[in-house]
Amino acid sequence: MKKTYAQVVKQIETLQQEADKLRRQEIDGVVSRIREAVQHYGLTAADLGLAPAAARKAKAAGKPAAKTRRKSAKAKAKPARAVKFRDEAGRTWGGIGKRPQWLRDALAAGKTLQDFAVQ
Repeated sequence: MKKTYAQVVKQIETLQQEADKLRRQEIDGVVSRIREAVQHYGLTAADLGLAPAAARKAKAAGKPAAKTRRKSAKAKAKPARAVKFRDEAGRTWGGIGKRPQWLRDALAAGKTLQDFAVQ
């Protein structure tokens, strides 16, 4: 006896449901084994390549990721750059990055960088 289109579609739906159930069971087993391994070896998201790009780069460079360092806020502060330019009001610029507005205004008014250079 030949199968009808409706019978084949029903069989496909039944097989798809069975496949989904088996897949969920397999995933549960895999996740369980992964959790055991992560806990046993003390793995982090960076170890697994799941951390943000910055943490992966730090890991690749042999440095601990920012989240694992756990330094105080004071220790995390970047060191101050040497001041290369200063105006009469005490505003400073280290010479790196975009020029501050006060310096751009002074240069537009006819001053030179040498006028603000720190000796």
